[in-house]
Amino acid sequence: MVQINPDEIIYWKWGAFTLNETIVATWIVMALLVTLAWASTRQLSVDPPLSHRQALMETIVSYMKSEIAEIARKAPDRYIHFSGTLFLFISVSSLLAIVPGYRTPASSLSTTLALAICVFFAVPIYGIAEKGAADYFTRYIQPSVIMLPFNIIGEFSRTMALALRLFGNMMSQNLLVAVLLSIVPLFLPAAMDLFGLLIGQVQAYIFAVLATVYIISGSSTNDKREEELSPGGV
Repeated sequence: MVQINPDEIIYWKWGAFTLNETIVATWIVMALLVTLAWASTRQLSVDPPLSHRQALMETIVSYMKSEIAEIARKAPDRYIHFSGTLFLFISVSSLLAIVPGYRTPASSLSTTLALAICVFFAVPIYGIAEKGAADYFTRYIQPSVIMLPFNIIGEFSRTMALALRLFGNMMSQNLLVAVLLSIVPLFLPAAMDLFGLLIGQVQAYIFAVLATVYIISGSSTNDKREEELSPGGV
């Protein structure tokens, strides 16, 4: 039987601690990102010619900054660290799917839920830092205090939707490849793996964009949000 959920592959268990494929794959991605960051920044230069690693990283960071600036309509430096990390983690996790036997940790609900929980806490952290605690929490009782439970439920449901959207797309990719591998020769599943790389990048982009939108929404004042949503808003 083909295992499509990396949580089901257990390498070692001791008491309440379980070392499964999801944890190992996550560690691999983390180690790779740290190594790439170190290798790309240990010989930085402001004058050309730039190293290929530095040029690549600057291109990626510049692209992420431009996207965040377009969403936030303000300087992206405040948000690039969090949103960029989310994008790079999911993106690299998906790209590693070209390695035989590797499955992205994003196809595990525990991973996608953990990422969504990070966004859940990032929204009030950024919001309080931008507006102050009193102004931030006032948004939960607007336009009326009756909306308080609905706004709270909305925060939790948004977090679950964020986790389930990423999990569903990544898991369906693994499931489709597993089914094709059992009924057709190797070539079609291999082609689907290549298509899955594109899907993974799209999902990384969508997840990071949604996280940024939620943070910006929580950090903006009501007047600014109304101006941006109005026909005359910039």
